Amino acid sequence: MHSQLRQYVSQLAPLTSAELAFLEEQCVYREVPKKFALVSEGEVAQEIYFINQGCLRLFYQKEGEEVTAFIFLENLFATALDSLLQQIPSQQNLETLEDSKLLVISRERLMNIYAYSSNFQVMGRRIAEQRFINAQRILSSYILDSPEERYEKLLATQPEWFQRVPQHYIASFLGITPVSLSRIRKRISSK
Repeated sequence: MHSQLRQYVSQLAPLTSAELAFLEEQCVYREVPKKFALVSEGEVAQEIYFINQGCLRLFYQKEGEEVTAFIFLENLFATALDSLLQQIPSQQNLETLEDSKLLVISRERLMNIYAYSSNFQVMGRRIAEQRFINAQRILSSYILDSPEERYEKLLATQPEWFQRVPQHYIASFLGITPVSLSRIRKRISSK
C-alpha cells in the first residue's frame, strides 16, 4: 500500500527508514468511487491525496461550464493547494474520474510531517516546485502555442490522458471545444 509513496518521495529527498515509517503512519488509506468530490468550490481543503491508483481532475466552474485545470494520475499528490495551505475557501474542485485508491494526509498531519524533519521540508518544497513548473508550462503554452501545438505537446508528454480521460475534459484543459479537438485530431492523423 505504501510502496509507491516510498518510491516517489525517495526521489525527492534523502529520507531515512525512520522518516519513511513516520510518513506512512500519517497516511490513511481510502478507496473512493468514480465522480467522487474530494474538494468542492467554496469549502476549505483539509487533505492532500497521494494517488496509488486512479485518476483525479482539478477544475473550475465558470459561467456554468467546467474548466479543467489539471489531471492527476498515479504517483502524484493532488489537492486544491492554495486552499489547503492558506486555509481559504477553494476556487477549485477536485474529483475522481475513476475508482481510486488514495493515501490521504490531513493538513494537521502534513504540518506534523514538515515539523518532524528538514528532509520532509525538502520533499514538500520539491513537490511544490514541480507543481509550480507544471503551472508555468501550462500558462506559457496558452500564451505562446496554438491549440494544435498545445494538443501535440500534451500528446507527447501525457499520452496516458488520452486513454483514460474523457475527451471533453481534455478539450477543456486545452482551452478548446470538443468539436475543435476532433478537428485537430483528424488533421494530425491525416498528416
